[in-house]
Amino acid sequence: MVSYTQNELLSITDFTKSISKVLSGLKEHTVEKVGVLKNNKLQAVVISTDEYERLKELEELMNNMEHKEIYETVQNRIDTPKSDYVSIDDMAKKLNINMSNL
Repeated sequence: MVSYTQNELLSITDFTKSISKVLSGLKEHTVEKVGVLKNNKLQAVVISTDEYERLKELEELMNNMEHKEIYETVQNRIDTPKSDYVSIDDMAKKLNINMSNL
């Protein structure tokens, strides 16, 4: 869970009154993020465009890593000799599954 310092939380009213100051703080990196509260509940988080782009790049990198893992798994399975395969009937027996009940 993300934690916020006192200067990183603003009511929506205070946020709208001081939006220029908030944006300057984000741009100058004097503040990392600003949580906007409505009825004392966190409704939104404002971050700099630099931080947003960094997070999007990280998200893309993570997606690419997942795709790479899937690709490698498929390649490993392609290289597995057919003699190493286990039939569904053999797997059912091993797991005590009655195929006629499925």
